[in-house]
Amino acid sequence: MTLAVYPGSFDPITNGHVDIIQRALKLYDRLVVAIANNVRKAPLFTVEERKEQIRRAVDGDPRVEVDAFEGLLVEYVQKRGAQSVVRGLRALVDFEYEFQLAHMNRRLGSMETVFLMTSEKDFYVASSLVKEVAQFGGDVTGLVPPHVQEALVAKYGGESREDRGARSEDEAVPDAGRVRKGGSAQSAGRRRGRLRSR
Repeated sequence: MTLAVYPGSFDPITNGHVDIIQRALKLYDRLVVAIANNVRKAPLFTVEERKEQIRRAVDGDPRVEVDAFEGLLVEYVQKRGAQSVVRGLRALVDFEYEFQLAHMNRRLGSMETVFLMTSEKDFYVASSLVKEVAQFGGDVTGLVPPHVQEALVAKYGGESREDRGARSEDEAVPDAGRVRKGGSAQSAGRRRGRLRSR
């Protein structure tokens, strides 16, 4: 029985993530969706909230296990006895970083990475972008599962415009420091939890 790990922050899970999960299940018998838990940062949703969101997004598919991890991804993959890691690629700037990381993980633990291109309708969708739109009352219909959209409204519905702006600035600062030449804030956001949960 083949097993792969699909790691990420999933804060929150988007329809792009769901698409990757569904396609990965055509390649593997089982898939572990592994949430990178970073205790030093304050994500919008707790680990348990994200786990439940993912389970609902896949309709409780028994082939999908939802888990969380801290530390090096390669150590977690080895612990689970998985054959490889699944990653989604949205654009060229994603590939540059993921390519480097795949080689580092392979050096650390002979871990193979399988890249799946995102669908044309989801290639621009990122959790960070979805949160930013939702913070200011934008419509994220079609970008995330309906129950996630409801959760976003519940999270941001009681915040004032000033609170939303402050949260947006707080979340943007860490990512800004990771943007490399030729990259973008969006691609920098994807770098969390790939090699380790920071």
